[in-house]
Amino acid sequence: MRASRLTEKPSLCLALAVGVFAALLAGCGEEPKNPPTRSEAGAARPADAELAQVYDNSCKLCHANPAAGAPLTGDIKAWAPRVLQGADTLLDHAINGYNGMPPMGMCMQCSQEQFLALIAFMSGQQIQ
Repeated sequence: MRASRLTEKPSLCLALAVGVFAALLAGCGEEPKNPPTRSEAGAARPADAELAQVYDNSCKLCHANPAAGAPLTGDIKAWAPRVLQGADTLLDHAINGYNGMPPMGMCMQCSQEQFLALIAFMSGQQIQ
């Protein structure tokens, strides 16, 4: 009676079992994180010192205050539908204002590049 290929090569069987187990574990992501608290959003700062100063002076007032109605810094879920609108729409809203957001987001000296960097920082997502 001939043995099956898997019983002939136990190391192959073990490798397959480990591979399947690893693939199953890889599919287990972390639970979605709750939206950031006011203190978490307020403590967040861009790594770039100049951008951090702009964030502190212009963005933080609304994007670290849940009562303001703006998406909080670090709240990926709240930012996702906005980011999906694309860079052009996000820039238009930042420059011209949108709903409760004032024109230029209270940063009259900000360039388009700075706005995009700030949006990327606050949203935690790459802006395309």
